[in-house]
Amino acid sequence: MPPPRTVAVIPARHASTRFPGKPLALIAGRPMVEHVWRRCQESRAFDEVLVATDDERIQEAVARFGGMSVMTSPACATGTDRVAEVARSRAGVDVWVNVQGDEPLLDPKALQVLAGLFKDPEVGMGTLVRPLEAAEVASPHVVKAVLAVNGDALYFSRAALPFFREAGQEERVRRWAHIGLYGYRHEVLLKLASLPPTPLEEAEKLEQLRALEHGVRIRCGQVHWSTVAVDVPEDVARVEAVLRSSASSL
Repeated sequence: MPPPRTVAVIPARHASTRFPGKPLALIAGRPMVEHVWRRCQESRAFDEVLVATDDERIQEAVARFGGMSVMTSPACATGTDRVAEVARSRAGVDVWVNVQGDEPLLDPKALQVLAGLFKDPEVGMGTLVRPLEAAEVASPHVVKAVLAVNGDALYFSRAALPFFREAGQEERVRRWAHIGLYGYRHEVLLKLASLPPTPLEEAEKLEQLRALEHGVRIRCGQVHWSTVAVDVPEDVARVEAVLRSSASSL
């Protein structure tokens, strides 16, 4: 059986309450969206890499660095909605991967792991997890994942899950942190994008719970990549410091 045709989509919205124009923020002289696009290309995991945007300034920037972009509606509420809009207009794609546009330090090997989940024809949706650090257990900003033996997600939560009732269980049960990258079979993506938000999704403010509440299994690829996402302008300096450190170690 040939490998599934897999396309990465980088949602890039210009409007942002905390950081307007974030995809175009310069990081080491390049717009952030270009860094993300380059990490996708370096992974060699995708047949095509697209930037989905609602702004001509981003479209022009993508053209300047040699990328391909697709204009999408400004009414898209989430990145998944933007990816689904692209998917509806394209035939012949088996798997769509939603690559967050604010992750300029993406590990190409992590993208390979995510795309590789779909070699199993039983996988309809996939994501990534990493070992949870002790300092992150109590933080609601770090999403925890509870996994089945086969790697499928049982639940995602901002709470400190699983709860250890007895001492010593920490040594037997590994805790996982969720990394917000997603892959979908074409039909699964369109199904989820057509469904309204679900109660658990709205309670935890976690979009992936919509899939679990509707019985869609999510396979979790395990990686050891930890990232510095760009949420506010101050994060740019943190990312540049990591890039400088990486360059000096070569």
